[in-house]
Amino acid sequence: MSSLFHFFASSDDPQSLGFKFRRKRLLEFENLFFAHFAGVEKIEILDVGGADYFWQQSSLLNHPGVRITLLNLHLEKTSHPAIQAMQGDATDMREFEDNRFDLVFSNSVIEHVYTFENQRKMASEICRVGKSHFIQTPNVYFPIEAHYALPFAQYYPKALLHFILTKTKLSRFKRWSPAEASQYQDEIRLLKESEMKVLFPGSTLLKEKVLGMTKSLTAHNLG
Repeated sequence: MSSLFHFFASSDDPQSLGFKFRRKRLLEFENLFFAHFAGVEKIEILDVGGADYFWQQSSLLNHPGVRITLLNLHLEKTSHPAIQAMQGDATDMREFEDNRFDLVFSNSVIEHVYTFENQRKMASEICRVGKSHFIQTPNVYFPIEAHYALPFAQYYPKALLHFILTKTKLSRFKRWSPAEASQYQDEIRLLKESEMKVLFPGSTLLKEKVLGMTKSLTAHNLG
């Protein structure tokens, strides 16, 4: 049971399935990154909604010119001299001038800003402050909902999903607190391919495949 618990845990657990997908995604990103920035000495990266532990797995920190800024609603802890943290709002990054960063990166965040209008604002700000971008999000049509690890949970009536989360251990082998369940249900709005194309026009859209189905979507302009 312990191994199953870790397997279905959130993606910050190194033993989880989500972590393994995130690790594979990171390697794909790194290949694009080093090809795009070949020969560039200093590279400023903004990670919208990012965490220090994610970058500790990355070879980017071996590049002496890379500097990463984590932007979150709360102040993240950092443990590497190349990583700093700031508080801010992904939908309104007025503290940064146009093209402030060489790259804006975001992993599984844009689906957490409540509405499509907020997603549009976030995408607009990403394109404004970054010369390039790499933005990933779960695919709304993938049969296992990424946040709850439940089949087709994105289609459940809200009351039913809340009951399952708070009264059973079907989601990640735990009972969610009512407050946590309500928060997730309110803030998550999964995106589909056509919407990502609207949000990031002209970008390449990568499709992460599992058993022939698209698990996640990534919009980037790294060539």
